[in-house]
Amino acid sequence: MAVLMGPLPRAVQFAFPAIPPRLRSTASTASAIGKIASLVSSSPNMATEGCRKFPVLLFDIMDTIVRDPFYEDVPAFFGMSLKELIECKHPTAWIEFEKGVIDEVELSKKFFKDRRPFDLEGLKACMINGFSYLDGVEELLHELRENNYEMHASTNYPIWYQMIEDKLQISKFLSWTFCSCTLGKRKPEPDFYSDIVVHLGVDPGNCIFIDDRLKNVEAAAELGIVSLQFKSADKLRRDFSNLGIDIQTRDQLMVEETSS
Repeated sequence: MAVLMGPLPRAVQFAFPAIPPRLRSTASTASAIGKIASLVSSSPNMATEGCRKFPVLLFDIMDTIVRDPFYEDVPAFFGMSLKELIECKHPTAWIEFEKGVIDEVELSKKFFKDRRPFDLEGLKACMINGFSYLDGVEELLHELRENNYEMHASTNYPIWYQMIEDKLQISKFLSWTFCSCTLGKRKPEPDFYSDIVVHLGVDPGNCIFIDDRLKNVEAAAELGIVSLQFKSADKLRRDFSNLGIDIQTRDQLMVEETSS
């Protein structure tokens, strides 16, 4: 999703999900879209400030880059439906775990409302088994890295993000910079996003935030960050292209290097 204000050059017009009325008048985000278009058009292959390439890409992880096993695998592990799991799990335990307020030992004690015991290591193994790249995403990340884009994780996840890293080696593409368990904040809290731009030392308009959840996308847009709702890797490629960000393949980059 992106917030548009009036007509924009064809390169930065998109067909995104309907924008809530309260966001249609967010001038800061429209300005950010125009700034990214200007950055890209000023140099088709490299929009830079000093030696830094813009825009900086901020990726959600679960169900944007990595399949989330919570909705199918975890209920099956406990021998119940997703609806049953949601009804009997503690309402805040996982959120506290994501924010780093409690550790996995405390999580195991209060995961369920009735504090029933369960096989914590078995649950972790179940989740590890369920982690995988979403279709087309690994290739897209590789191409973005080959094109020298700076990328950071911006995710609500507990310390178990290390299990994802151990299996999928996502750090070869992006940095696990902004995790709720280390920030102590979660999306869509406004401070989650403001802390990101302060830490990076960039203007919000120099960032693109990608997330599958609309409420997280809207919250980032409120700060002036250009925001895209993830639907698929192919859709994200089109959204990048509509922003004027063309991702060159390795072969195209090699041809360019040879001709320069």
